[in-house]
Amino acid sequence: MGRARDAGSAIRTAVVGHVEWTSIARVARVPERGEVVADVVWEGPAGGGAVAAVQMAALAGRTTFFTALGNDAAARRTEDILGRLGVRVVAATRTEATRGAVSLVDDTGERTTTTLGPRLQPSLDDALPWSDLAHCDVVHFVAGAPEVLKQARQARVLTATLRELAAVAASGIRVDALAGSAADPAERYDPALLDTAPGLVVRTEGRQGGTYLEAGGAAGRYRAAPAPGPEVDSYGMGDTFAAALAHALGRTDLPAQALAAAAGHAARCAATRGPYHLP
Repeated sequence: MGRARDAGSAIRTAVVGHVEWTSIARVARVPERGEVVADVVWEGPAGGGAVAAVQMAALAGRTTFFTALGNDAAARRTEDILGRLGVRVVAATRTEATRGAVSLVDDTGERTTTTLGPRLQPSLDDALPWSDLAHCDVVHFVAGAPEVLKQARQARVLTATLRELAAVAASGIRVDALAGSAADPAERYDPALLDTAPGLVVRTEGRQGGTYLEAGGAAGRYRAAPAPGPEVDSYGMGDTFAAALAHALGRTDLPAQALAAAAGHAARCAATRGPYHLP
């Protein structure tokens, strides 16, 4: 990790990633061919970047979210909602529409998501305040070009989602933590792709907790935390976990403390309709 944090100073945070204007619908089960059975229960800016930014803002008081949006109503609604939740949105404008998504949540709380349109993500060519990343205690990387990841490495702590393992590999830089789902093939961890091992690799397993591997060789499992109420859906749990882990590492928690904190926030997300409460 980079420079030490000044004692008593606030945690300065940022998230780099994408947004999907998301409708979450409740179904008894995933519809079969020809069926139309859905009841929209939540709608707002989600996707890995937006969910992580909301969680980071809740923990740090405020965060900066580097992203890309279309020039459309979904983009304007995204900026309004995230702004009211303490997220400073700095977004490049694209000619494509802001990406949409529909997520079906069944009676077990599991979700099936379909995205609509290309993922919009920022690059260093965008006129965004990239120099701000150098002043952050922690940056969590969810989507973006490898060059952006290199810029983010100037932060004291840099974490990333395992979905972006290819970008981490292409950047050639070391990240302090990688986190992803053990059940998602798109988040498989292949250490052979990286020049330098991350400080911490976490594989989540939902209600079973998950595993961790430290660069020094220490490995083990962490426990899932109990939900504070009935579990209503799993949407956003993974990105909430990753953002809370990043924040805890940014405030210099030890890995065991950081994992426990992240598990607790993921459990609260499971008891929330949608990834967070809309303002």
